[in-house]
Amino acid sequence: MANTRPCLAQLSRICLNPPKTTASCTSARYLSSTAPLSKGFKPAIVSKKEKPVLSRTNPQKNKKKGVAETKKRKARTTYIQYDLRDADKFSLCDAMRYIRAFEVGQKPTSVKYEMHVKLKSLKNGPVIRNRLQLPHPVRTDIRICVICPADSPYAEKARAAGATLVGEDDVFEAVKDGKIDFDRCICQTDSLAKMNKAGLGRVLGPRGLMPSAKTGTVVKDPSSVIQDLIGGAEYRERMGVVRMAIAQLGFTPEEVQRNIKSFMEALKKDMGILSDRTNKEVAEVVLSSTNAPGFTLNGNFLDSNSTITPRDLSTS
Repeated sequence: MANTRPCLAQLSRICLNPPKTTASCTSARYLSSTAPLSKGFKPAIVSKKEKPVLSRTNPQKNKKKGVAETKKRKARTTYIQYDLRDADKFSLCDAMRYIRAFEVGQKPTSVKYEMHVKLKSLKNGPVIRNRLQLPHPVRTDIRICVICPADSPYAEKARAAGATLVGEDDVFEAVKDGKIDFDRCICQTDSLAKMNKAGLGRVLGPRGLMPSAKTGTVVKDPSSVIQDLIGGAEYRERMGVVRMAIAQLGFTPEEVQRNIKSFMEALKKDMGILSDRTNKEVAEVVLSSTNAPGFTLNGNFLDSNSTITPRDLSTS
């Protein structure tokens, strides 16, 4: 037992005081960028090449420096056109059939067929803008304002024709206060100077409601223009597309066809007038409605393989 005590004492010393190991080169935070490095270790310094300064005025200096000139992309001058050779195209009756399927349960007078004519045109070129009296007018609840003296005979005729707001000072104050309760505005020629003095262009101009002689809204007799506005339709080219309400859901295919034919003839005349300034061509004609998608038309009234007749579409 005397001999074993020193052995137990030695074992206890070894277990309680283990031999010291050599220190490692790095600390325990070896994944951190702040970990200390071992003595004598020098990290490799990566030299960053300075980018040469390009000269905008003298491109020959750039060639001497070995810098390739980056070519700027030219801005597109025309609108993007898609290849329609593999696209699905529909006759007028087939397109009306699918549109009516989307408009089930809607009132025939509340939903309108809309035409979208996509043009091959320049972006910054002149645009098409005109008015058209369709063979079968699309009735709308349009509100018309007439700027003329409230006690003049022109005001009486305007009210009888269907104008909702007639006057001068009252109209000017309402417009300046932001109360614009009309969709079209007509000015009588005698009130033009007073309207310009009131400064309505800042409010009505951005909304497209400012009367002007170019658009035919500054006239001697506003009552004649009111009749055209109620029964007529206005169209304008925006972003290379001309849109217009062409018919109502309750129209027959023959009535829709006559309206489309009249609209396309008027559109071609407008393009012919602008032919000396720019070249415009019809790229695609699409028929849609308020809640239905667009269907590209192929120019036919009814295809030979159609499973529907115009008589089936004439009943609402």
